[in-house]
Amino acid sequence: MASNGVDQNGSASSHTPSQRYLSTRGEDEGFSFEEVVLKGLANDGGLYIPESIPTPQSWESWKDLSFPELAYEILSLYISPSEIPPADLKDIIDRSYSTFRSPQTTPLVHLHDDLYLLELFHGPTFAFKDVALQFLGNLFEYFLVRKNQGKTGRERHHLTVVGATSGDTGSAAIYGLRGKKDVSVFILHPKGRVSPIQEAQMTTVLDNNVHNLAVTGTFDDCQMQDIVKALFADKDANENLNLGAVNSINWARILAQIVYYFHSYFSLAKKSSTFKVGDKVRFVVPTGNFGDVLAGYFALRMGLPIEKLVISTNENDILDRFWKTGKYEKKKARGADAVGGLAVDGAMAHPDGVKETLSPAMDILVSSNFERLLWFLAYEFAKTANMDDQWNKRQAGQEVSKWLKELKATGAFGPVYQDVLKTAKRDFDSERVTDPETIETIQNTFKDIGYVLDPHTSVGVTAAHRSLDSEDGKAHPHIALSTAHPAKFSGAVDMALRGEEGFNFEKNVLPKEFVGLEQREKRVTDSENDWAKVRELVKLQVEQELKESN
Repeated sequence: MASNGVDQNGSASSHTPSQRYLSTRGEDEGFSFEEVVLKGLANDGGLYIPESIPTPQSWESWKDLSFPELAYEILSLYISPSEIPPADLKDIIDRSYSTFRSPQTTPLVHLHDDLYLLELFHGPTFAFKDVALQFLGNLFEYFLVRKNQGKTGRERHHLTVVGATSGDTGSAAIYGLRGKKDVSVFILHPKGRVSPIQEAQMTTVLDNNVHNLAVTGTFDDCQMQDIVKALFADKDANENLNLGAVNSINWARILAQIVYYFHSYFSLAKKSSTFKVGDKVRFVVPTGNFGDVLAGYFALRMGLPIEKLVISTNENDILDRFWKTGKYEKKKARGADAVGGLAVDGAMAHPDGVKETLSPAMDILVSSNFERLLWFLAYEFAKTANMDDQWNKRQAGQEVSKWLKELKATGAFGPVYQDVLKTAKRDFDSERVTDPETIETIQNTFKDIGYVLDPHTSVGVTAAHRSLDSEDGKAHPHIALSTAHPAKFSGAVDMALRGEEGFNFEKNVLPKEFVGLEQREKRVTDSENDWAKVRELVKLQVEQELKESN
């Protein structure tokens, strides 16, 4: 069992906490884990965060645990046994990770020198999002089975899960929820703007409860602040559909991802003769929506010795610009950083500022999970002036709400207070990587060691090389997160490695699970970029599904 700990405010924290959750906007608080998972988004429009972050005093004792065993220890600190009894939680975790192809679940591989790669793509859809969404799908099922015990027909609680994707979230959510009773899953994707294999992974799943909507527009048009957020804010949709979220706005996704930071840290201690438990490490995370790297922040706050979390963006660089300037600003991607002077796979800067790049899962204008970090930055700033913790939490929520209202009204907020930016820089560094640099790193990695990177992982590895060359970074080993299998982005990989000696896509890259996938039967519905029309389409398809199931 995990040890007792101390929360972020210095008070005692038990292994069996009655952990509650609050909203980053400051108006909602006191929610249970179940409520947070099923609601996804707070009533005030904010994101849920735990009221305290546990800091287990003997986390080092976890070093020899398997991935599922480690997941149980970490998740138990955030989920009260009165909500999910220990035996049930263990069963949910075991079922979630039994679907992974690697016995280590998320294996760590040594690239060279002090650079390691955390392979997060061994789940059903070959992307890091499987780690969280296999777990989240089983959570939804567990809560719904409990709610519906003894109920029949229209009495049963039916959850309508809505998510938006640039590719990987959609397929991972679908594979986590396909065939589950009392839940419909609707995934919106930008029509024609996901890779062919990603589209096939989503649209070839023919379970009755799976619905794909191809929406015109860029990924941000399908992000929570647009169609999905409008649905969650709509009273009619909520009353009639019981909406649930699978995008990284759902706290359970962040929670599940904390595990692989601890697991990879312990793996490094076993692989390296010069690194021992207690030493510091740098994690390098390619990120767009900020969810993956945010999980690392929670691991750091729990006590894992992370010297820095290095944020790696592509040319959609709102996060990198914040860390450089303290200003968070929607802005068109700089220049036409295209390979060989040409647009890549249709790469271009759109009027709304989102540029299509070789790493499309990171092609976003606003990072939805950044709001959670903003709350903690504002909370730390408030604590410097006041000892009343409840006041500090309210103040943090008000500050976040003010920043985001300013962002919505003007397209920017900041620069933030220097002390706020200083706190952000204490725990994070940032790098911006262009498409030509992404291609170059894929090429060099294959030439040097024969390893094939996907373009998102290449963005992270490029940033890791810079960090290792820096004065502060060279003293620490680096773990770069590999977020997707290279076969999911065959266009970029083929562009980089076509003609390279020893490279054969079918032999070096293509998994057997992908062979013939694009030729299978598909089911997808086209939708206009209009949230009200999407709402009516969702209501119609849910009603049809319920009729067929009753």
